[in-house]
Amino acid sequence: MIIRMPFNPIERAKEVEKIVMKGGKRKYYRFRFSKYYDGIVTADACGCCLLCAYCWNYFRNLYPERCGKFYSAKEVVKKLRAIAEKRLCNRFRISGAEPILGKQSLEHLTKIIKNFKGSEFILETNGLILGYYPELVKKLEKFKDFLFVRISIKGWDEKSFEKVTGARGDYWIYPLKALKLLIDSGFNAWPAVMWEIFGSKGVAVLNQKFKSLKIKPEEIELEHLELYPFVKANLKKRGIKL
Repeated sequence: MIIRMPFNPIERAKEVEKIVMKGGKRKYYRFRFSKYYDGIVTADACGCCLLCAYCWNYFRNLYPERCGKFYSAKEVVKKLRAIAEKRLCNRFRISGAEPILGKQSLEHLTKIIKNFKGSEFILETNGLILGYYPELVKKLEKFKDFLFVRISIKGWDEKSFEKVTGARGDYWIYPLKALKLLIDSGFNAWPAVMWEIFGSKGVAVLNQKFKSLKIKPEEIELEHLELYPFVKANLKKRGIKL
């Protein structure tokens, strides 16, 4: 895939979904137990509609065609359950990529989630597709009781969003729209921001926007940067100063 920045993330989502979805199966490259969220069983997927400068999985998302193998929802559930039994864990997620790229990937995701009623399933998403296609949120409503949605906010305005994600700044608003829609629909949803990128100024700007959602400052999840060499290079290339 040839990427020219800034790109249209909706068009990229369509292109990536064609690569990582095949006959209802999606590409994954790893299944593991992770220390995050006090312990969680994780399926690491390939392919995202954004290309965030600080993403730890940057190259797999840049070249999804080179990443992973195709797994059905049933196969993913089986692998996650096997790890959960060994680690005595009842918390699950898909990570490393964007789980919702369009209708195909969302259908695959819901087939996975429905198997974890009675557990905790954390949906890590950038929220862009849910904000752009709000009707898709209805597909998740049946899982409200055990689905927790973490929206990763990538910028505090159009300019910062474009620098961080490589996508056009005018798409900045859609993750915020997704967050509002999820909260208004009764989901347990919250925003996460990268502290080293946002800093107190960026978080303060977002706090003003979060007031209408009744999100308190202490409810914002603060991520911390893992400064790999390629992350340093990406940040420098995009003019992002820490």
